[in-house]
Amino acid sequence: MIKTNLAALTAMLMLVAGMAHADPVEGIWKTKPDDNGNFGHVQVKPCGPAFCGTLIKAFDGSGAQIESPNVGKRIIWDMVAQGGGAYAEGKVWSPDRNKTYNSKMQLSGNGLAVKGCVLGICRDGGTWSRVK
Repeated sequence: MIKTNLAALTAMLMLVAGMAHADPVEGIWKTKPDDNGNFGHVQVKPCGPAFCGTLIKAFDGSGAQIESPNVGKRIIWDMVAQGGGAYAEGKVWSPDRNKTYNSKMQLSGNGLAVKGCVLGICRDGGTWSRVK
């Protein structure tokens, strides 16, 4: 009985400790509409020492959920926390242009400003809003 209670307590403490150390960028973010008017929900979570984001839902311009071959694909990777809500050294893939940008992000409250450049051409990915 004591071993069972100790195991349960240990598991609970590990869960609480993990939640207490969650980075503010972790969660689900609504992207700004792309060139086609579509937007998505990107789930950001740790991947090794950095952060990655995967497209988990896609929506058309009216907000109706749509099927997309991009759901399940990685949109953000290798994004490293710099402090003060800044993230850099990562990549962001833009499905509407099929381009991968050297990117940075800036977290401010429930907004995540995303910017990136490829071959000297820069694109403002807009400010994504927190869904969850």
